[in-house]
Amino acid sequence: MEMIGGDDTDTEMYGALVTAQSLRLRHLHHCRENQCTSVLVKYIQAPVHLVWSLVRRFDQPQKYKPFISRCTVNGDPEIGCLREVNVKSGLPATTSTERLEQLDDEEHILGINIIGGDHRLKNYSSILTVHPEMIDGRSGTMVIESFVVDVPQGNTKDDTCYFVESLIKCNLKSLASVSERLAAQDITSSIATFCNTSNGYREENHTETNL
Repeated sequence: MEMIGGDDTDTEMYGALVTAQSLRLRHLHHCRENQCTSVLVKYIQAPVHLVWSLVRRFDQPQKYKPFISRCTVNGDPEIGCLREVNVKSGLPATTSTERLEQLDDEEHILGINIIGGDHRLKNYSSILTVHPEMIDGRSGTMVIESFVVDVPQGNTKDDTCYFVESLIKCNLKSLASVSERLAAQDITSSIATFCNTSNGYREENHTETNL
C-alpha cells in the first residue's frame, strides 16, 4: 500500500485506521497467481461531497483523468452499464471498454472492470472509495484506490504494478488538483456572497437611520 500526500502525523495515524478498516470491508480482490494487486491512498484538501461528485461520474471520467479524451455511455450510468473510453496519445492504448460494477452514493464506493480495448490490462478490476478526513483543521478527503490485473506475458508482477500505479497516481493527483480548485472557488464565492450581503445590510440600516 502506498500513501500519497498527508504529512501530518495525527492525520496519518487516523487515516491508517480508516484505511485498514476500509481495506478489510470494501477493497477485497481475489488475486490469482498470474495477477498483481496494489492499493494507493491520496489525501485531498477538499470536502468529501465535492470529491465524490467528480469520482461518481462514470460517464465523465475525463473531468479529472488526464489520459482520457472522450467517453461514451449508452443510457444512464447504472450498475452493469458500459462506457467506451478514448485514450490520449502517449500511452500504449487508444480505447478501453469498461463496466460499472459498484456505485454507492451512501458509502462512496465506485467499482469498475475493464472488459475490452486495445491494451494489455486484461481482467483489470478496481475499487475506489472516498472518506471524510480532517486535514490541517479543515474538512478534507482520503481517497483509497485498489486494483487487481493480469500480468501480461513477458512482464513481471513488479513491472505491471509499477505501470498501473503510475497511472493511478496521475489520476489521483489530477483529482486532487481539480477538487481543490473547485473547493477554493466555493470558498471565494461564499466570501463574496457574505460581503455583498453585509454591505447591503449596512446600506439599508444607514438609509433607515438617515430617515
